[in-house]
Amino acid sequence: MVSAKHWISGLSFSLITAVVSITGLANPASAISLVNGLTVPGNSTDLSLSSSNSANTNRLGFFSDLYYDRYSNVYYSLADRGPGGGVIDYKTRVHKFSLDVDQNTGAISNLKLIDTILFTQNGQNFNGLNPGKLNGDASNLGLSFDPEGFAIAPNGNFYISDEYGPSVYEFSATGSFIRAFSTPSNLIPKQSDGTVNYVDGRPDITTGRQDNRGFEGVTLSPDGSKLFAMLQDALVNEGSPDGRRSPNLRIVEFDTKTSESTAQYIYQLESLADINARVPEDSFGANSQGRNIGISAITALNDKEFLVLERDNRGVGVEDPTGETPVASKRIYKIDLTSATDVTDISLTGTNTLPAGVTSVSKTLFADIADFLKKAGKPIPEKFEGLAIGPKLADGSYALIVGTDNDFSVTQNDDDVQFDVCSDGTQVAIDSGCPNGATLIPTFVYALKASKAELAGFVPPAKVPEPTTTAGIVLLASSVFFLKRLKVTGYR
Repeated sequence: MVSAKHWISGLSFSLITAVVSITGLANPASAISLVNGLTVPGNSTDLSLSSSNSANTNRLGFFSDLYYDRYSNVYYSLADRGPGGGVIDYKTRVHKFSLDVDQNTGAISNLKLIDTILFTQNGQNFNGLNPGKLNGDASNLGLSFDPEGFAIAPNGNFYISDEYGPSVYEFSATGSFIRAFSTPSNLIPKQSDGTVNYVDGRPDITTGRQDNRGFEGVTLSPDGSKLFAMLQDALVNEGSPDGRRSPNLRIVEFDTKTSESTAQYIYQLESLADINARVPEDSFGANSQGRNIGISAITALNDKEFLVLERDNRGVGVEDPTGETPVASKRIYKIDLTSATDVTDISLTGTNTLPAGVTSVSKTLFADIADFLKKAGKPIPEKFEGLAIGPKLADGSYALIVGTDNDFSVTQNDDDVQFDVCSDGTQVAIDSGCPNGATLIPTFVYALKASKAELAGFVPPAKVPEPTTTAGIVLLASSVFFLKRLKVTGYR
């Protein structure tokens, strides 16, 4: 772990700059509005110990998920498996940063990296390489890790969801592995002969999560007793003829004490007809529902209600650097599990509709990010993947922070050769630099303002109480005395 504070200033570290100033765009009476945004240049570097400046060592990967620790007033942002789609050696990590939020307007500024924490087990690093490349065995996860969802337990430990498994792991606050949760058997990708295969997609696997569609988001109930992990799309076998045509994906509930699954619920993606109505001349095909449309993040409001980030695969990114294809969906929904059916023992194989008696989670539109950006005349990034309820503001409303993932501004060809993607659409040899006038594709972070009424059911996460023993009180008193001495002597 690197613990030195990284102030983003000066020429070599001039990495985080405000480029969007979009206050006052929404109707003042609107419950939710877009406030402003920041851009993170694609050549930004993190705080890992590597002395080289290259894509697979220390190029900043941001916002595969986003978490706000309101007790410390700091944020955490996941890098995922690294550049190259799981074929480049990369030590997986999470970043800790600070962010100023104006208490009156909710505007964000002054993003500063504080720490880069690598994930390890028994002194070995978890790695973004897929299991076949890292372990030589598609059925052995080993230390292969594609971190996509992040939450903090009341005791300060990290809960992180993995897309390869799909898996959920617990780590210490310094990144050391503690335990793995038990993945329900119906989610594990298997071939027709029952062989587990964590690498390949259909038709090699016939049951379980689709390839690259594992646990995309994770969140905790406020008291920390339940953890909820959410698949990005439907299981490969749950749909007609497969999960690519199904809107029905699963939310899995876990008991954090036992690490066992206690329930599964169905979340239904927005209908393909409604999505295509927004892009009539560039519509999605019937086999896109459960593949090109999916969820990216989930965050708890309380133990039954959640915010879910749902999006399509369009927008400014490595596949479309100039944003030419019309975007249909970048939306936040509010969902409720109260009346949803536990489908742990119910299969949706061969169907795109729910059986009689099965009720999905209820769902209402909370915010349309794409619409906000379109009205502001701003480009719409592809991968909105980070979502966090930020600080409470002076008027009782909340800042809502959303972030995008730029895939490290890297793509690859069928031979796994890597290329940097530039903002003008050109592809160049990795780490070779973009043509004049072009840059690597940046990441973005935006502030929305949600009214007190919209977040009326929000219960902040629990925190382990401060020590109340005599020893703890003595230690606290000693610390206060010591700090006072430092102040008196003018130490800074």
